[in-house]
Amino acid sequence: MSVLPPDLDATRFAEALAEMRQAVGADWVFASDEDLGPYRDSFSPVWDTQHERLASAAVAPADVAQVSSIVRIAGRLGIPLFPISTGKNFGYGGPSPNVHGSVIVDLKRMDKVLEVDEARAFALVEPGVSYFDLYRAIEERGLRLMIDCPDPGWGSPIGNSLERGIGYTMGAFRDHFGASCGMEVVLPDGEVMRTGMGALPGAKTWQEYRYGFGPDPAGLFAQGNFGIVTKMGFRLYPRPDHYRTALVTVPRRRDFVKLVEQCNILSDAMLCGEPVYASPLMALMGNPAFAALATKKGGASDAALDAAASEAGLPSWQVDLQFFGPEATTRANFEHARERILSAIPTATVIAGEDFPLPATREQLANVAQPYRSSIRRHGALGVPSLGIWKIVREDGHLGFFPVLARAGEEVFRMQRVMGDALHEFDQLPSYFNAASAPLHWHPHAFQMVFAPPVRRADPAFNAMVDTAMRRAVEVAAEHGWGDYRAAPIYQDAVSDTYSFNNHALRRFHETLKDAIDPAGIIAPGRGGIWPQRYRKR
Repeated sequence: MSVLPPDLDATRFAEALAEMRQAVGADWVFASDEDLGPYRDSFSPVWDTQHERLASAAVAPADVAQVSSIVRIAGRLGIPLFPISTGKNFGYGGPSPNVHGSVIVDLKRMDKVLEVDEARAFALVEPGVSYFDLYRAIEERGLRLMIDCPDPGWGSPIGNSLERGIGYTMGAFRDHFGASCGMEVVLPDGEVMRTGMGALPGAKTWQEYRYGFGPDPAGLFAQGNFGIVTKMGFRLYPRPDHYRTALVTVPRRRDFVKLVEQCNILSDAMLCGEPVYASPLMALMGNPAFAALATKKGGASDAALDAAASEAGLPSWQVDLQFFGPEATTRANFEHARERILSAIPTATVIAGEDFPLPATREQLANVAQPYRSSIRRHGALGVPSLGIWKIVREDGHLGFFPVLARAGEEVFRMQRVMGDALHEFDQLPSYFNAASAPLHWHPHAFQMVFAPPVRRADPAFNAMVDTAMRRAVEVAAEHGWGDYRAAPIYQDAVSDTYSFNNHALRRFHETLKDAIDPAGIIAPGRGGIWPQRYRKR
């Protein structure tokens, strides 16, 4: 046992592990260095340094009763637990804990799809269920339902939604925590609680009406540490009959402002799925002259960027639109979108893309027949989990910083300038914020932009620079009102510090709850920047 929980000696910890083996079976408690290898953050920039946060052991319960037993054992001894669903949260810490020496509660054995209801469009699953598992359960039963999955598909619907992950279909389903409905939770004292209608014995609407009666505590378990979620319901998308795409391009840089305005209307009216923005000028970033223009401190002028686009024969911006529904409705919504956009931006070009009945064929999922170059990740757009996104992973992995900004073209331009200038000194990194950087419309009502610097396990100096850049990005973004939505454990305190309204009133509220519900700090101390009194240093 090379790592021990805080304040526990080796003898007492060995006794604790013996109790856990009795609770879950000897084969399901892992304590050797070899067994604990998979519980390290393989994308960590602090790999093999004194700052890496390692587990002391891992335990894999098979059911809620065993989870309760583990929590009670840990509570008696003051052992911090760190629950994971599948541990595939790569770029955000993977399975690694906030507190060095925590025991990982690995819920992979709890892998049952408990219920899927086609007529009422919901599923109830355990945390070890992956998106692949849920997709297969639906397909094997021939149900006309569609999931909304992230990249990649081996993650858990429960784990992803509790991290407020996102997907790629219609707005109501892209917000995965927003599409959840009803959960079962083991509390820090080992008690089992159900939220919403699940608290009413005999209720049949647990996955249909999330609120029940009185305050709804469900949000406390998203990026929080108030319990271990052992069951969770999700609203599913009744599979549409038809799918249709279109590409809109605009010639000038400032056309982007009106383009976003029109796409917001279409999206908010639920006439289209995720709008996928891009700038064709990104293809010019390999040209030193254009790269210098796009990354110019203070921002290049609109005229200079328009001239570069014109010289290259490229539009400044594009958006892929996606339409779901009966064939006639998708056609009508496409025609409406075309008329609306051309009315607002007469110089725009609107090109009809593919359209076909669902479910898609393998070729259609491969997205090889579009009449134009498409930015749509077709598997995600059609709710089919895959591992294709791994092709973007370079070197030994990457970090994830995705600041949230308003859905407005001017705000995109402002973030390009501000963040580009702030990170200009880190010239070993790709330019993530430049005049061709496009926003992501993953969340139905906000934009995000990407900073995902690579890590090199054998290059500590490079990783130290990346770590500095990440912390600088969090700080500068917050100064301009752009908050990170999700973070690895090593950055959660820094992100939490930026949500500082009224002397951190929100964090102090969370700490008050933590001290009342989990005074010993058993469940994931530090997750979400929430520390119990035992660990607080402020």
